[in-house]
Amino acid sequence: MTATKTPDAGHARRRKLIAYVPLAIFLALALLFLIRLGAGDISRVPSALIGKPAPQTVLAPLAGLERDGKPVPGLNPADFIGAVSVVNVWASWCIPCHTEAPLLLKLAADKRIRVVGINQADQPDNARRFLGRHGNPFVAVGVDPNRRASIEWGVYGVPETFVVGRDGRIVYKLIGEITERNLETNLKPQIEKALASPPS
Repeated sequence: MTATKTPDAGHARRRKLIAYVPLAIFLALALLFLIRLGAGDISRVPSALIGKPAPQTVLAPLAGLERDGKPVPGLNPADFIGAVSVVNVWASWCIPCHTEAPLLLKLAADKRIRVVGINQADQPDNARRFLGRHGNPFVAVGVDPNRRASIEWGVYGVPETFVVGRDGRIVYKLIGEITERNLETNLKPQIEKALASPPS
């Protein structure tokens, strides 16, 4: 009867090391990516849509949402023409969306612009409760239950905010939540720039 051979300790160790090679490569690439972004500042990721027309996706309104006693309409790309719009992608389940909500209300106080919402993968009751709790800055809210519109807008994750010029083209994209700092240093200057540009 012949004895079966068992792999030696060195062979087993080599197999374990080989198993970790893909993970090590992934971590190295992720680290390089973060360094290239500037210490992981994802808001600096460029958007391929800058300078291009906003996606022509019509979205249904958030059912039951009213403002000043009237139903709030959904998202209609035709409404971008002739006005500077700030489009915010949000959801009630998104923690940073709760934090940025007061800053969106502050933006909405500027009557020179339209603040529009895309409500992503949310339950209507939860979305309405969110706006009831924080206040509704939106003149229009389109619902995106399956994230299809968000993909067309090139959204990485919620929240994200876009500035759309009077010609219907995207002029700026902010990835991540609006903060006091990026509101003053990034978002407001881009809005002013869009307001100063004549419609084409």
